[in-house]
Amino acid sequence: MMEKSIIFFDIDGTLLNHDKKLPASTKQAIFKLQELGHEVAIATGRAPFMYEDLRKELGIRSFISYNGQYVVLNDEVIYTNPLNADALKKLTATAVENEHPVVYMDHKDMKANVRQHAYIEESIGTLKIGMEPTHDPDYHVDRPLYQSLLFCERGEEEQYRETFKDFDFIRWHSYSVDILPRGGSKAQGIARMVEQLGYPPARQYAFGDGLNDIEMLTAVENSFAMGNALDEVKKSAKFVTKSVEEDGILHGLKMAGLIE
Repeated sequence: MMEKSIIFFDIDGTLLNHDKKLPASTKQAIFKLQELGHEVAIATGRAPFMYEDLRKELGIRSFISYNGQYVVLNDEVIYTNPLNADALKKLTATAVENEHPVVYMDHKDMKANVRQHAYIEESIGTLKIGMEPTHDPDYHVDRPLYQSLLFCERGEEEQYRETFKDFDFIRWHSYSVDILPRGGSKAQGIARMVEQLGYPPARQYAFGDGLNDIEMLTAVENSFAMGNALDEVKKSAKFVTKSVEEDGILHGLKMAGLIE
């Protein structure tokens, strides 16, 4: 009898294609894993409210949001790692001086410190989630936030990286950068989850394609980079499967011997 495993999937460019659609082969493969008794979880940079419909469609109740800062196991929150509030206030002041908008995000909502901005509209629009942040410049005051977004052009985040050592900055769009707690990653979130579930390293799998997947793909023993991933990401993974457009999830799971 096959040993049960846990498989972590990134969303954008991994589960979803570049049109933000779920390939039929991917959906069928996920259902097959669940039918065989394997644990399926999501590990994403997205907020929980950005993929609730996807979780329902796939019957997934365990997930790692905000690149590891908000971890839910079987519908229960088991770990949170909020941003340093004082450092975020100082970063906001610097961003306002530079005319760089900021979006604040908790587990329920996202709010911007400006009423509107082309960079916010363009980058958030690529996620095709049917929502944009509303205006609340004080949303970062007196509440735990698990990720923020800084909107600036490539290279402009370096001044923040040099100044604000409490944070990591990961670019995900030409106009937007994730702000995360220093050292926070999907790998850290995965460690918290498998610690409770007890899966040994040999029974842990992960699929991803983005820069924010590198720590996860490096840490998880059976890691698969999508064919559409950047070369840097592919080098961090143990295996490379086909692209999301070429049934990459199905192909990778067959490579792993998890499904036939």
